[in-house]
This record gives sequence, C-alpha cells and structure tokens, in this order.
Amino acid sequence: MAEDNANEASSTSSKNYDIIVFGASGFTGKYVVREALKFLNTPNSPLKTLALAGRSPSRLSEALNWASSPNSPPNIPLLTADTSDPNSLIRLAAQARIILNCVGPFRLYGQPVVSACVDAGCDYLDICGEPEFMERMEALYHEKAVDKGSLVISACGFDSVPAGMGLLFHSRQWTGPSVPNRVEAYLSLESDKRIVGNFGTYESAVLGVANAGKLVELRRNRPKRARPQILGPAPPKGPIIEHQKQLGLWAIKLPSADSIVVRRTLSALTENPHGLPGVNESFESAKMREAFWLSVKPAHFGVKLGSKSLLGLFPVIMLGIFIGLLSKSAVGRWLLLKFPSFFSFGWFRKKGPSEDEVASATFKMWFIGQGFSDSSLASQGNKKPDTEIITRVMGPEIGYLTTPIILLQCALLVLKDRDNLPKGGVFTPGIVFGPRDLETRLQENGISFDFISKKTLTA
Repeated sequence: MAEDNANEASSTSSKNYDIIVFGASGFTGKYVVREALKFLNTPNSPLKTLALAGRSPSRLSEALNWASSPNSPPNIPLLTADTSDPNSLIRLAAQARIILNCVGPFRLYGQPVVSACVDAGCDYLDICGEPEFMERMEALYHEKAVDKGSLVISACGFDSVPAGMGLLFHSRQWTGPSVPNRVEAYLSLESDKRIVGNFGTYESAVLGVANAGKLVELRRNRPKRARPQILGPAPPKGPIIEHQKQLGLWAIKLPSADSIVVRRTLSALTENPHGLPGVNESFESAKMREAFWLSVKPAHFGVKLGSKSLLGLFPVIMLGIFIGLLSKSAVGRWLLLKFPSFFSFGWFRKKGPSEDEVASATFKMWFIGQGFSDSSLASQGNKKPDTEIITRVMGPEIGYLTTPIILLQCALLVLKDRDNLPKGGVFTPGIVFGPRDLETRLQENGISFDFISKKTLTA
C-alpha cells in the first residue's frame, strides 16, 4: 500500500499542469477560461498551473486574450489536441492532473477524451448533460477508472449540479422523524433582455432524441441499479401543464438530464449508504462523510420548466414537437441544426448570446417537497403527505456564467481535497461532492442555496 501511495504521489507531482481546459476556444470554453483565471495563483487557491488545449493555437490565443481582458493575457501554454487524434489526447492527459472537457456534443466527441484520461490516471470533469453518454462511459470505463485512479465526473455544470446539490440541500431540511416523499423542481429563467441558450445544448437535445433507442438498449443490457427506499406512495403523474400558484408560474415537465443524474446519485447512495470512501481519507473526513449521508433522505424527483405566463410555454412546447417529429430523419436533423433560431423561436442561435444578454440573465430553481411529519405515517397506505418544505437554488445565467462557476469549483475541490475523494471511477457530482464543501464554495461564488418555508398541509 505504501508503495502504491508513493507511486501515486510521484505520478501526481510529475504532471505539468494542475488543470488543462480542453475546448478552451469554444463559446463555453472561453468563459471557463475566464473563470479559471480568477483562481490561478491567487491566495489559498490550489490552482498553480493552467494550460489551454484545442485544435487551433490561434483561436486559443484569441480566447485567452478575451478571457483576460482588460488585463494582459498571462503566459499560459497553448496545447494542440483534437478528438480525432487519439495520440494528441494521450499526450494531453499525461500532462494534467485534471482535464476540463468543454468539447460537445459529448456523444460525438467525448469518449476519446475519457479514454485518454482513464489510461493516464488523469481526473476528468465535463459539462455534459447527455444521459446516454454519461451512462455509456460508466458502463465502459468504471472498472478501469477505479484501477487506474482516474475520477470521471460528468454533468459538472448547470446540468446537473443545481438540481443534484439542490435536492441534497432540500433533503437535509427534513429533520428528525420527518421524511420527504416527492420533490418537484421548478426552473425559472429570467432576464431583462432576450434569453438565448447554448447551441451545443440544442444540438445535444436533437441528437439525444434521435438516438433515444440507444439509451434504452444500453440500460436493457446492463445490471439493474439499486433503487432507493422512498417512504410513502408513488406520486401521481399530474397534468402535463401545471399552474403552480405558490410560485406564480406555469410549468411543464422538462426532459433534462437532471432527474436522471439525481436517480444515479440516489442509486449509488443506496449501494453505498455511507458514501464513497476517499483514497487516503482522514478519520475526520470519513466521519463527516458518514454524518452527511445519514442526513440525506431520498425522494421521488422531477424537474419542470416554469414561465410567468401560459403563453411563455408555447415556444418550449413547439420546440419539443419539432424535435420529436424531425430528429428521427437525417433531413429533419439537418433542418433542425441548420435553422435553430427558427425552430426554437429565437431561444437558440449558433452565434450564442451577446455579453449583455449573458450578464442580464439569472435562474431560480425552486424545490417543493411534500412528505410526512413522521416516518411512521408514510407506512399507512391511506395517508397523504402532511408537510411541505420549499427551498431554492438561484444564480446567474445558466450556460456561460453558472456552468463555468460550477466546473471550476468542482475542479478546485478535486485539487485541494483529492485524498478524501474516491481513488477512481465514473460517478455523478452528487455522490462525490455531496459531503464535501461544494455547496459552500458555490455560495461564495454567487450561487445561493436557501430555505424558504415549511408548512403543514391540510387534508
């Protein structure tokens, strides 16, 4: 064991860079670079060395200049790598403690990066929101990642940390004998200007619907994951469109990765009731981890997109219809990807939002949980939930501000607290970072977690 630890320490110390941002010249990537520069060689930051990687050195240089403005760009190495060149990725992973992958859609470009990181024993974080990619990487690489000491953690962005960490925060408000039964998250996007989404998110949605059968097939061929024990009855399906009067929102079910990632986290917790032990975990860290997970109570979970008016849901409904009808054929996919602004009523466009549009946007994610004041009531089949708790996560624009904040805080936590994290494996952010200080780090960087209210429900 001592020899293994010495080899790991030697391997870590031989890495040239703490973090390499791969895809740094992309629209999201340059915002990630801007966020990373805030923590490079600053007091108490574990980030001492940083490099940028992508296909074009000139575009990387432009991205660095943009991210550094109005200051002069620091002297940061610009490395050439391409997902179509496995050797370039192997060279990249050999030099990094962590690779932050911003190159999507991940179903098209993600696997070679994961493969290189696992082979090199390099930790890997990305901003993916594609369930099939995440579950396929788990199926293909988990055992090898454990053996090689590579942590592979997808969905370290708006997909799906606000939902995942938000549910864990909400769950811990059910103290004493009280237990949640179901939690519904309502996402509200707000802006003084037009809200413009990330084209990569749109492209991933189109390809995800087009290949939905592959996810079904993947799950069919894998062992069933453990299901968490949720007290009380299964929640009713409810209407397709809901008027949530408490929040002043009209809402529709959102087919995002959030609920899928949350279910994977709860399955991992069911299989590991005390969480995942760290590779060289301290006694204090182990006690903190165990205490944290004992305070978490699982619940049925879903996500809905909210709008202050019923009319505001019309573009969402129509986009869902367009993607559902057109994504199954090559011509339909070409049309969807060629004219995103038309099919999304301006919500998505290839050139992305302006700086003003990004700066003016915010999000609120409300968590309305219903459950029982005493767990003994949940076992009585005719009892309805008698308690409601509301919490909220809120922050800046989701794609270019919140996502880089989350990705960098996850990476800094890995750098600072690596011994107290699992040796390796393919995991969700919640099961790895839940008991650590990610929530506090996000609070300190503009993403708040708030308790709103608790009340008794009348029959």
